[in-house]
Amino acid sequence: MAASFPSDPSWNYDVFLSFRGEDVRKNFLGHLDSALKKGGFRTYKDDNGLTRGSDIAPSLVEAIEHSRIAVVVFSTNYAASGWCLDELVKILDCRDKLGQMVLPVFFHVDPSDVRNQRGSFGEAFGRHQKVTVEKVERWKTALTSAANLAGFDLQSVNGDETELFKKIIEDIWEKVHQTYLSDVDGLFGIGFPVERIMSLLRLGSKDVRFIGIYGMPGIGKTTVAKEIRNRIS
Repeated sequence: MAASFPSDPSWNYDVFLSFRGEDVRKNFLGHLDSALKKGGFRTYKDDNGLTRGSDIAPSLVEAIEHSRIAVVVFSTNYAASGWCLDELVKILDCRDKLGQMVLPVFFHVDPSDVRNQRGSFGEAFGRHQKVTVEKVERWKTALTSAANLAGFDLQSVNGDETELFKKIIEDIWEKVHQTYLSDVDGLFGIGFPVERIMSLLRLGSKDVRFIGIYGMPGIGKTTVAKEIRNRIS
């Protein structure tokens, strides 16, 4: 049966997190989820990995369809899970049909191994013996497509997870808001600070004013500054 998609998707979540639980749930994934939430993002993280069946649940399919961005954390055992691979196929379907943005994160794996199904990713397919050839090909195509997208590699920051979190959050912030820079009223969480700063500037006054914008990395300081610059330039 052909998959159905909402004709005009509303984003219930900013970020859907796809991951292999046994590899990353307790440490990397949990910290990333917390950092995203502190940055003001609405995240969806499936914590029912221990009760998963052979097919992804309808509620999970719906969550994927209604997420603006999918962050796919590729780890050593990601491809060993048919559930994860089915998630990835669905995510890339949403990218093609709904315009969902996909951000791959390579956690202690080489992007080329994901792209070409080598190393642990090649070994995993040797264990999917009961899966149809057609499904295996869909999985492999999805892995190759995802690995060809711009993303983040833990090795590129010398294994510094904190630095990786920072880069991911900054990138997601830009992705979430770049579509709306021309219409600030539609911005999630940005309209109020822009209007507040505009009122403090008092552009009609002859006074000289200096206003600083500060806060933790990834909360949108640059985005706010760009919108203010666009308004007054």
